[in-house]
Amino acid sequence: MTGKENDRAARPPVLRTERLTLRGHTSADYKHTQALWGDLRVTRYISGRASTSAESWARLLNYAGHWALLGFGYWLVEESESGRFVGEVGLADFKRDIKPSFEGAPEAGWVLAPSAHGKGYATEAVRAVLTWGEEALGMQRAVCILDPQNHASAKVAEKCGFTYFTETDFMGSQAVLMERLTKT
Repeated sequence: MTGKENDRAARPPVLRTERLTLRGHTSADYKHTQALWGDLRVTRYISGRASTSAESWARLLNYAGHWALLGFGYWLVEESESGRFVGEVGLADFKRDIKPSFEGAPEAGWVLAPSAHGKGYATEAVRAVLTWGEEALGMQRAVCILDPQNHASAKVAEKCGFTYFTETDFMGSQAVLMERLTKT
């Protein structure tokens, strides 16, 4: 999947679920991205360390770049009723150096603030993103990479229709690859 090839930046559509609003990031959202990725409870199963301020800023720019170049990317997630920041969820092409390659399939990802854990928000947001990907992009396959110890994310993946397809080494650590195929 190459996404939309165009000369102007694609704007993330606003997605709404029963309890959540998914919207595009703005530069003012840096404080949320920095707090989220600077929290070791959040990054424990991702990198094992808190992100620096510069890494969080680069991540925010990466989100904008995905939308501009590919026509898909990450959304900021808020509770609809309160407007409270919940996390970040989306689809990406990070050009992972991983075997087996999953080139051409968007990588689904979800990261929620600790205050939002255990409420079903991740499943709700990921389902909305996957539905959007199928409808807007014609996405037929999505993948996700999980730390085998991250049981909460594995449950989210399974609830969203992902199934195990292999284990691999990713950046020097064991990782589980899961995939979700569109039902035809």
